[in-house]
Amino acid sequence: MEVTRFQSLSDEELCQQISNGCREAEDELVLRYGQLVRACARPLFLAGGDSEDLIQEGMLGLLTAIRGFDFRRDTAFRTYAEICIRSRLITAVRAAQGGKHSPLNHSISFEPPLFDGTNAQLFSIVESPEDVIIGREELKERLDALKGQLSELEANILPLYLNGLSCGEIAKQVDRSQKSVDNAIQRIRRKMAR
Repeated sequence: MEVTRFQSLSDEELCQQISNGCREAEDELVLRYGQLVRACARPLFLAGGDSEDLIQEGMLGLLTAIRGFDFRRDTAFRTYAEICIRSRLITAVRAAQGGKHSPLNHSISFEPPLFDGTNAQLFSIVESPEDVIIGREELKERLDALKGQLSELEANILPLYLNGLSCGEIAKQVDRSQKSVDNAIQRIRRKMAR
């Protein structure tokens, strides 16, 4: 496959190739941003759906970003892609919250929130750039405080988990069993909840 010849190009250069009709450049961007889609979808809950449905919605947001990005403007593709992905995910979650599925909407998410409601601010559509920066700083402060409470294994697993890797992928990277990684993630969640 010819996708490898595009690996050295920047995201913006790939978008320029895509505007010229290059399908392989589009495939390369989808490969690059698959983890971002997973990371954005992970803390959300789709009433009446599962995590794969959210990932699919996020991928549609990524495709919208890829096809709608204007490489002539002085903006970073990653920022634009993240906004498109999160907007698509939020739209899907809100659509699922209609009255039609109210019994499902009152069920409990399998994924507990990372921090007492602060993620809700991170996904707001109308937030200002200042709110984004402040939210990221608060998240970093909380992660730094949490890292002092984590074992060495848990501290190694946390960034991988937050980047959207599955238990199997994390297990390979830290050279532990999948069960050991899953147990560590559960301990991290309990420590976060405190």
